Amino acid sequence: MTVFLGIDGGGTGCRAALSDAQGRLLGQGQGGAANINTDIEGAAASIRAATAEAIGDSGVDPQALIAVLGLAGGAMQGAVRRLRGLLPFARIRIVNDGITAARGALGNRDGVLAAMGTGSVFVRQRAGEVLQVGGRGFLMGDQGSGAVLGRSLLAQAMRAGDGLAPMTPLLQAMLDRHGGIEGIIEFGNRARPADFARLAPEMLQGDPAAEAILQDAARDILQILTVLQDSQPLPVVFTGGLGPHYAARLADALPVQPPRGTALDGALAMARDLEVLPDA
Repeated sequence: MTVFLGIDGGGTGCRAALSDAQGRLLGQGQGGAANINTDIEGAAASIRAATAEAIGDSGVDPQALIAVLGLAGGAMQGAVRRLRGLLPFARIRIVNDGITAARGALGNRDGVLAAMGTGSVFVRQRAGEVLQVGGRGFLMGDQGSGAVLGRSLLAQAMRAGDGLAPMTPLLQAMLDRHGGIEGIIEFGNRARPADFARLAPEMLQGDPAAEAILQDAARDILQILTVLQDSQPLPVVFTGGLGPHYAARLADALPVQPPRGTALDGALAMARDLEVLPDA
């Protein structure tokens, strides 16, 4: 029996699922962060651990798996080549996590995906062709993502601490929690994207400084999605931990629809496709 592996990996964690050719789920597993743009060896370890948990006691040989991995950083071809050498699977295709998220959320329909988690990526799927925008990491992109929101919150807290912006309860809480401006700087020097992203849920409680940051993020996202619409009323699907927030915020401006499935569903569907495609 041919067994297929789907992986959904990002800056916060990694999920694995196995299925047969009919799409029946055979096992699931979880692992740590799997962003190959920041830590290839760590991502490989997380993928192997999640796969081992999904296999469990089934006796499936990892070297026989046909795998599609949707990973943060999966558009970086140098990192992809290095990762391939660290994994045992029989056949493997590595793509950005936005590609697998789009397949899961849209199925084979035309539409636009906004994947809003620790990072962010935007994908248009139309007439069998896929166009990706973003997904370039929180230092250079990832508009509206949890990591960018958290970083912006701490930057605004330091501005308020310097008297350059109005102080709010949440900004004061950030300064207190980190021991003032110097503590925020120390945190920022060692923090990973997931560490910044953990601050994002606190920004959804109505603090005025956080609301201003969220409004700016929503404007950026709306601009990207409007460009990807390309003068056609394509449905827009939001996924990820921040997806419901932005879907509600932008529902009046865009034809928002709920996702059909998850990024893991998309990875498994693409893995089943891979069996009949030329070697990837």
